[in-house]
Amino acid sequence: MKDTAVLVLALTACLSLCSGAPAMSKDDQKKAEEYLKEFYSDSSASSIHMSQVNMQDFETTLKKMQEFFGLQVTGKLDTDTIEVMKKPRCGVSDVSNYGHFYGKPRWHKQTITYRITEYTPDLSQREVDDTIAQAFKLYSDVTPLDFKQIYSGTADIMILFKARNHGDFHPFDGPGKVLAHAMSPGANEGGDTHFDEDEKWTLSSAGINLLLVAAHEFGHALGLDHSQDSSALMYPTYKYVNTQGYQLPLDDKQGIQALYGCTCPQPTSQPQPNPPEPCNRDLVFDAATNIKNELYFFKNDYYWKKNSLMKDIPQTLIRSTWPSITSVDAAYNLKGKGISYFFKGQDYWGVTATSVLPGYPKQISQFGFPASVMKIDAAVHVESTRRTLFFTGDKFWSFDELSGEMDAGFPKSIKTDFPGIGSKVDAAFENYGFLYFSDGARQTEYKYSYRSVNRVLLNYGWLDCY
Repeated sequence: MKDTAVLVLALTACLSLCSGAPAMSKDDQKKAEEYLKEFYSDSSASSIHMSQVNMQDFETTLKKMQEFFGLQVTGKLDTDTIEVMKKPRCGVSDVSNYGHFYGKPRWHKQTITYRITEYTPDLSQREVDDTIAQAFKLYSDVTPLDFKQIYSGTADIMILFKARNHGDFHPFDGPGKVLAHAMSPGANEGGDTHFDEDEKWTLSSAGINLLLVAAHEFGHALGLDHSQDSSALMYPTYKYVNTQGYQLPLDDKQGIQALYGCTCPQPTSQPQPNPPEPCNRDLVFDAATNIKNELYFFKNDYYWKKNSLMKDIPQTLIRSTWPSITSVDAAYNLKGKGISYFFKGQDYWGVTATSVLPGYPKQISQFGFPASVMKIDAAVHVESTRRTLFFTGDKFWSFDELSGEMDAGFPKSIKTDFPGIGSKVDAAFENYGFLYFSDGARQTEYKYSYRSVNRVLLNYGWLDCY
């Protein structure tokens, strides 16, 4: 028998009960037997049946369950006990506050890889990637652990979404019951995590919130058992809480740090780089983009933010807003999603106007670039076509944001397809229906639908230096 334990997160149908009923029905008794046998009793225990022969075993197990959930410990079925049994739950018991599996299995390395082999159609692939990364980040924020997503081969933690039989001898049972399960740390299947595709996966309070379930299951995959603390993430029953700014509750934090230790980085002073001169006629932008109707211009370690409602144009260190990013080669914004992407070398980050999204950096090869592309010179999203244009050297690529794939026939020549802008692009952005392409200090205002130049500018003009 494998040392790793399969952990099942189960959601039973929520049925109303008649309060104050003097006795439980045969159906309630049967459901209680099934609950204690499948989700509560020790795997080594014999089958539990409501019979005169082993009523004592049933009552003993029921008392443990009642004690665990803080119910009145009677060993008898009552409405409160039945109601708890019908709540969403995950079935490992007999723990006090945070718990670890027997023998305290853990990963004996700092970097743990994971791979998602099958996705749910309920969310986009990017949404799943970001949410899974966010769930892992809850643990890397408070321990020395580092989680890295890989896209081929065997990872430490293999993740999939699939219904019914899915190859691990623990088939899912359709919508509304088992949500997911995971293995405790170990070799081979250890840590592997599976989500029931028959559930409706969401990022909100509707359906089943992926972040909360994933974070709970990854707790098991890292070695955490269940907790009796009802405010803990590792409490057996599933319930939705607001995930905006969600962090590990104290009980879970203490549990995971007992296994892996605490990361307490000390702030270090860094020398401030010399800021670039904005009112220099020879100013060359590294990158530019539009975020929430504000223009961002990047140069070396700094960026300028231009807002039509503000008189001044502040100059800010990039790392003071996005700590893991020191400079930017290219940037573009997806207005409809409220996400921007920054590129540096062969890495890229998903960001908002104030923070880096979890799970980054990632490799630009995910966009379909060949290994020969070492960096992106410029990028701009064209809202009317839902394409993102990437510029590298004297060529450009067209990426379909809807399909998540590069368009066929690329790369193409910049000079041929964009007459008048030159043969290379250092920075690009969209503003009020025009595309702006910078080549050195010179900038071309371009009408994309007509493939025509509207006027020629200098970069520094955007910084109110006339």
